[in-house]
Amino acid sequence: MFEIPEHLGPLRDKVTRFIEQHVYPAEPVMHRGGAEAHALGRDLQSLAKRERLWALGHPTHLGGGGLPFLDYVYINEVQGRSEYGQIALGTYSLQDSLMLDRYASHEQKERFLKPLAEGEIFPSFAMTEPGRAGSDPTRLQTQAVLDGSDWVINGRKWFTTYANRAAYTTVMCRTEAGTSPHRAFSMILVPTDTPGYTIVRETPVLGIYGGHCEVEYRDVRVPAANLLGDRGLGFAIAQERLGPGRIFHAMRWLGQAQRAFDLMCSRLNEREAFGGLLAEKQLMQKHVFDSWTQIQAARMLTLNAAAHIDRGESARVEIGAIKVVGAHMLHDVIDRAIQVFGAEGLTDDTPLSFMYRTARFARLYDGPDEVHIQNVARRLLGEYAKGGSWDFGIR
Repeated sequence: MFEIPEHLGPLRDKVTRFIEQHVYPAEPVMHRGGAEAHALGRDLQSLAKRERLWALGHPTHLGGGGLPFLDYVYINEVQGRSEYGQIALGTYSLQDSLMLDRYASHEQKERFLKPLAEGEIFPSFAMTEPGRAGSDPTRLQTQAVLDGSDWVINGRKWFTTYANRAAYTTVMCRTEAGTSPHRAFSMILVPTDTPGYTIVRETPVLGIYGGHCEVEYRDVRVPAANLLGDRGLGFAIAQERLGPGRIFHAMRWLGQAQRAFDLMCSRLNEREAFGGLLAEKQLMQKHVFDSWTQIQAARMLTLNAAAHIDRGESARVEIGAIKVVGAHMLHDVIDRAIQVFGAEGLTDDTPLSFMYRTARFARLYDGPDEVHIQNVARRLLGEYAKGGSWDFGIR
């Protein structure tokens, strides 16, 4: 686990070159969004396909590279050095592709999954609602009522990422009455051109317009066949979708942290102040030490979680832990890099300003820190309450 597997070395190097040579230069345009960014993203995707770097984490039967989770850590972390690496290399859709692959009907797979895996369309996922705690999905109020052969949906969602360019949205709706909160919801696939599907606004998040949309559903009518999986399974499907997503995030965070660490160390060895290089100052050296140890700790936790998943285990403790630790690590490393760069680090003359703002999202999306900390602690304590223990080894 401590070294890059020999069979992955050439592929990892190729992905690294692609990110550095093609994606880094595209970042200023991609940050601005709009038609130019969308066109550039398509060009990058076409190039990735030609270089056989497309969808490396997707299962082979979906046209992907079929990498196991443990192998994918090493690839995804270099892909993750740019916010747009996952778009360029076709892995942005991985969570949704895995969800559709397991739960979609044959017709749904032909209509949504096939073009999704090939990068022809974008997905979006709608769970969070304004005014309600996203950490407690059982309080969601968007409703879907079966009217003859159609579902009729009413409600409002926000933080529906890329709804403004997606072909469809998977909407978590309240469909069941008189049952437990965790069985009251279903998932419904809603094409974004359906009448009544209205994008209210693209919400700026820390000054970034990144496609985080607020969407109103007013008498949105779709066929009953657009139900994903069985009725009442929405909560379970959502949790299953989010599990792998959290470790995918952790993989990419390693890459972003590595990029910030590289920038910081290069700066320290180049910048002079107070009669010598910044690299000679003890407080600067502590930034290097703290960052290196945090990155390495997060990497070991990520690899360990991936190994558990590859063995077919749920790895809820391991995934919950790395979601929290990885998010804090990412923020801290970028924060130190900005401190080393001084005023320049606050500008867009380096990638650090954008990276710092997106790093703050990490402690909230796919579940806030507090929920993961509580759940991990409860599981650990539960083992002891049953008379067992937790030995920290490979179980």
